[in-house]
Amino acid sequence: MELIHNDNFLWFVIGYGMVILILGAFYSKKVSSSDDFILAGRSLGPVVLMGTLLATWVGSGTVTGGPNSLAYSHGLWPAIGYAIPSLIGITVLLLISAKIRNYGKYTVSEILEIKYGPVAKVIAMVIIVLAFVGIVSYQYQGLGFILHVSTGVSVETGTIIGAVLIIFLATIGGLMAVAPTDTLSALVIFIGLIIAVPVVLGNIGGFDQLAASVDAESLNLFGNLNFLQVLGFYVPVLFLLLGDQNMYQRISASGSDKSTKFGISGWIVGMIIFTPLVATLAFAAKYYFPDLDPGMALISTSLVLPTAVGGLLIAAVTSFIVTTGNSYLLSSATNITYDIYGRYINPNASDKQKLVFTRMLIPVLGLIAYLLTTYFPTVLAVQMYSYTVYGAGITPALLGVFLWKRVTKQAGIASMLAGVITTLILELSNNPFGVNSSLISIPVAIVVLIVVTLLTSKKENAIDFRKDDLVANK
Repeated sequence: MELIHNDNFLWFVIGYGMVILILGAFYSKKVSSSDDFILAGRSLGPVVLMGTLLATWVGSGTVTGGPNSLAYSHGLWPAIGYAIPSLIGITVLLLISAKIRNYGKYTVSEILEIKYGPVAKVIAMVIIVLAFVGIVSYQYQGLGFILHVSTGVSVETGTIIGAVLIIFLATIGGLMAVAPTDTLSALVIFIGLIIAVPVVLGNIGGFDQLAASVDAESLNLFGNLNFLQVLGFYVPVLFLLLGDQNMYQRISASGSDKSTKFGISGWIVGMIIFTPLVATLAFAAKYYFPDLDPGMALISTSLVLPTAVGGLLIAAVTSFIVTTGNSYLLSSATNITYDIYGRYINPNASDKQKLVFTRMLIPVLGLIAYLLTTYFPTVLAVQMYSYTVYGAGITPALLGVFLWKRVTKQAGIASMLAGVITTLILELSNNPFGVNSSLISIPVAIVVLIVVTLLTSKKENAIDFRKDDLVANK
């Protein structure tokens, strides 16, 4: 079947876009401080928290990469299994959510500074920007795919339009505006997917007919991948989620511990439902469009749905992509504002000056993200790079803060450097060992954290003892 665009979808995209723009503009009026802009005034209720966690985590990485691309290129079951690392990570965040809220920091690097010192804060800021700008870049590409299907414009032109939209929305309202629109988007896309999956399967003649039309290998437990290759897709997801600054910021933005636990529990339920639906739709796309760019699999199925259903699905996917792009742009800009500008460039900056600087910085980072779209060949490639840089460079040291009291400053810094340097060396040398770089760089970061802690903890405790002794003698 030929992939042709449906002009009617554009009206759904425009209409839904207008709704979220109006909502964003309305809530942006409530922004009067950096706390409002970055943490929504620490006022998110359970339903809004659930919606913004789900919408931020699910974005273009899910509907054009992740389970979408895995289902289309490698098989149905590894794509459905893509939910497993997310569920593990979310459960861990649920268990430590009270500790995260008690820290109440704007950035992950501020948390790392408390434990490991100012050097760790600067290293973390660099890693976060490296990873998050990459994540933003494939949100642009996701919008490019959508505009291609809905208008016929080239993916490249659609990517530029997507970049402009995401940058604009991220600049105006911050988390105060993003969180409510996330909740609406989460609701709409669930409705769209729940309707779309049975309609698409019904058009094919049922799942048995779909299974008969594809390679038998694509229905194996690991599809056409081996176990190590599957791990290479799952491990980066887990370690990004365990340390994702966006999730820590949203948990810190919750109004209470009770709201946090309810919101995160709802997020778990959402992932259990959402991932198989995305995987099934993308897998069904092989029946209609066997030679697609894998990133367009789920989006292409909208063309075989009734216009109302397809348009609803396209509109909601658009919103998910936009809100994820907004969140990661905002998060990376926040790091530079508080870790560099507020610390070294203008230490006496007022809250208003920091807010203005953050808003000015977002378009700059947005442009860098666009330039990255020309470097990576596929959404899945840039997704795995971004996840691994963050998962290896940040997550082991960050989890050490919450889970291991003994961890030392030297160990945290060494782990961060080891993780990100190993990742960059492997990526720049095209992974000479033939496995995803995460399977090497993340274990390296964990081993360095443990070994250096064991080597330095006695020395650090001896220094603390001498300090206490000096104080007592005074």
